[in-house]
Amino acid sequence: MSDFRSQTLSLPDQLRWAGRLTVPDIARPGSVLVAGMGGSGISGDFAAVGCEAEGVRLEVVKGYRLPAWVEEERPLVVAVSYSGNTEETLAVVEQASTLGLEVVGISSGGALADSDLAHHIEVPGGNQPRASLGYLLGSLQRVLVAASILPDDGLAEAAAVTAEIYESFDAGPLVEAVANRIVVVWGGSDLTAPVAQRWKTQINENAKAPAWWSVLPEADHNEIVSFEALASLTSSSVVVVPLRDREDHPRVDRRFQHTRALTQRGVAWADEVWSRGDGLLARMLSLTAIADLVSLGLAERYGVDPESVALIDELKQLLKES
Repeated sequence: MSDFRSQTLSLPDQLRWAGRLTVPDIARPGSVLVAGMGGSGISGDFAAVGCEAEGVRLEVVKGYRLPAWVEEERPLVVAVSYSGNTEETLAVVEQASTLGLEVVGISSGGALADSDLAHHIEVPGGNQPRASLGYLLGSLQRVLVAASILPDDGLAEAAAVTAEIYESFDAGPLVEAVANRIVVVWGGSDLTAPVAQRWKTQINENAKAPAWWSVLPEADHNEIVSFEALASLTSSSVVVVPLRDREDHPRVDRRFQHTRALTQRGVAWADEVWSRGDGLLARMLSLTAIADLVSLGLAERYGVDPESVALIDELKQLLKES
């Protein structure tokens, strides 16, 4: 576990590495499409928050096909695949190239690096994709700055904030609160939505445990009632982890208070986990760093190897053979 733990906790150094990248200027596009899956694709979900704040649409494709709107809008396409061999991402790149769209690739090598791209950023290899978020998201941030979409990449502050969390945050009480329960992570804004997704996937892959994510206020229109019929089961086997940010809408703040009061007979609640830092990226990654510590703590508690993803590897091999 020690090597994978060091990979995961190298996020601050990865962000600093990305901050030193030089990316050629790119003509500012009207929109951006990021193609990527899993630990690679989540970088697009994070970057979309900053693009939205700048009034630029960024859509993430997690599949084999380009959306129909690209033929008219002709977005900048950024393909993110840590291995460079993700079949879904390569399929999207092939379609984008056929349409004559500008494609930038981010990978540690593989077929993506050998593709006919406008530009390719090669990140250091040897990690699991989910332990390479700083390389992938950091590179994507640099591309968006080069395309005059983001005024600043935010990487320096994010590196400082995540380093401080890894060094000083005591995840023990939170691990204890969620251990041996199915974790339901609720965000409360566009900023915490992709982070809630990251919490879910880190618990899935690192701790080999089920987890789900949702966002308020949407969850208050459906999921809030899901802890009634099986309350005797969910009250002892499910826990909600609320992710909070200082810019949550005031009504969302009240919603968290009322939702907790109304559901606590049917589901356990952990303490609120608040973001840290000033910039959007730092606040998102501060919560992400806490997810890393919690998921690794759960893996240790459950006695599982956080690095191994044998079922995913087996599925990829079956698909390759077929």
